[in-house]
Amino acid sequence: MSESSGKTGLSRPQVAWRAAQDLVDGSVVNLGIGIPEMVADFVPDDRQIIYHTENGVLGFGPRPAPEDEDPDLINAGKKPVSLLPGASFFHHADSFAMIRGGHLDYCILGAMQVSEDGNLANWSTGAPDAIPAVGGAMDLVAGVPNVFIITDHVTRKGQPKLMKACTYPLTAVGVVKRVFTDYGVFDVTEKGFRITEIAPGLTVSEVEAKTDAPLEISDHLKLIETPSNI
Repeated sequence: MSESSGKTGLSRPQVAWRAAQDLVDGSVVNLGIGIPEMVADFVPDDRQIIYHTENGVLGFGPRPAPEDEDPDLINAGKKPVSLLPGASFFHHADSFAMIRGGHLDYCILGAMQVSEDGNLANWSTGAPDAIPAVGGAMDLVAGVPNVFIITDHVTRKGQPKLMKACTYPLTAVGVVKRVFTDYGVFDVTEKGFRITEIAPGLTVSEVEAKTDAPLEISDHLKLIETPSNI
């Protein structure tokens, strides 16, 4: 993987597809707003995932056809959802009790920054005009054992998001286990970030140049190969 050629990096749907492959059959999963919501579209057909939304639904399905949308049936991102057999509704407080009680298996969230020791900043830049709304993220990352992050590898200005230390206000400390970006898959280990998979068209040196923290290179580093129709 010493030469770069062809398409560089993954599209957002491709990143979501890659994250979906790591969800275990039978898991209860909370998907954050934005790219994480796409994960539900790419879970392998032989796995059953039970989706949870913090506004009080367990077991919802994909977005319904426009004519079947119900404005009272939405997820936390205010987007219409359908219901699967066995779905249930509950009070907002009960939903957060489920989160805080450790009854979810995974949450997949977006991020502004992730540090090499698993710290997460995903709610504010700390700017004077920033909206102070951490939302349910602080509960999710504290109560869910497997916190996965989906994010672009760099900001629109080209600044790294995988940091040696976060410069934005933290959502939580030491909670992130894995990060999926358009550049690759990164595990958070005791030694920092380990790149285990790399996106097409990129070299390790190119990824390192766009990462603020040092990278450990997996002995079994492999190329991410996504389906051709994504």
